[in-house]
Amino acid sequence: MKFHRHALLATALLAIGSFQQHGVAKAEVEAVPETEATDSLLLEDAVEHKFEAEVNKMLDIVINSLYTNKDIFLRELISNASDALDKLRFMSVTDPSILEGKSELEVKIGYNADQKTITITDSGIGMTLDDLVKNLGTVARSGTSKFLEGLGEESADMGMIGMFGVGFYSSFLVADKVTVASKSPEESEQHVWECVNGENTFHVGPDPRGNTLGRGTEITLHLKEESEEYANEDRLMTLTRHFSEFITHPISVLKLKTVEV
Repeated sequence: MKFHRHALLATALLAIGSFQQHGVAKAEVEAVPETEATDSLLLEDAVEHKFEAEVNKMLDIVINSLYTNKDIFLRELISNASDALDKLRFMSVTDPSILEGKSELEVKIGYNADQKTITITDSGIGMTLDDLVKNLGTVARSGTSKFLEGLGEESADMGMIGMFGVGFYSSFLVADKVTVASKSPEESEQHVWECVNGENTFHVGPDPRGNTLGRGTEITLHLKEESEEYANEDRLMTLTRHFSEFITHPISVLKLKTVEV
C-alpha cells in the first residue's frame, strides 16, 4: 500500500440519499491509498475502433455545441448509472449469484482538482469488452438518428439528449477526454474504453490496473480548461442533489481532505 510521504488522502462519503430521505447526511472518513492516474491507463494492448458515421456526426455536434447548460452531463451520467443498477437488480431476482462479492447497489461521484477530473462509479451490471465497443461507438442506436433529426428540425436541443438514449455523449460538453472502465459478471477481465475529444476513433483494451471494480462501471472525465469548475465539492454536491431527486439508489459524493501525518 503506497501513501504520500507527507500527507494522507482521506475521503468522506456524503450520502445524498440520506439528505433526501432524512434531511441528514452521514459522513465516514477512511484512508485510501494513492491509485494510478487514469491519464496513464491506455494501454499497450488497446485496439483502435472508428465511430459509426452517425455517432461521429453527433459527437461533432456535441463537441462544437454552444449550448450553455453544460450541467446536463451529470444528469445523464447519474441516470445511466441508475439504469445499470436497475438492470442488475432485475437480473438478480432470477440469478442471486450475480451479487456475490459485491451486494451494494450504489453510485459514487468523486473529483480530483489537481488532475482536473470527475469520476462517476456505479456497482451496476457493467459492460463486457464487446459491450464497450458496440454501445459506445460502433453501433448507432435508433435514438442517434432521431436526435440528429430533431436538432436539424429544431424540435430538439442538446438538453434533450438523454430522451434519445444517447446521453453518455454529453460528457464531451465538459471533457477533453473520457475514460470508461467496466467489469461485467460475464467476463473475468476488466476493460477500458477511451476517447479524446475531437477524434473520430476510440480505443478499448484490458485495464492494466486489473479488476479494481469487482463489478460495475467507472467513468472518468478529464475536464476542459473552461469546465474545471466542476471538480469542486460544493458544485458537485449541489448538482447531485438536484439531479438525484428521482433516483432510488444511494448516491455519494466523495469529499477529499489532506491530513498531515
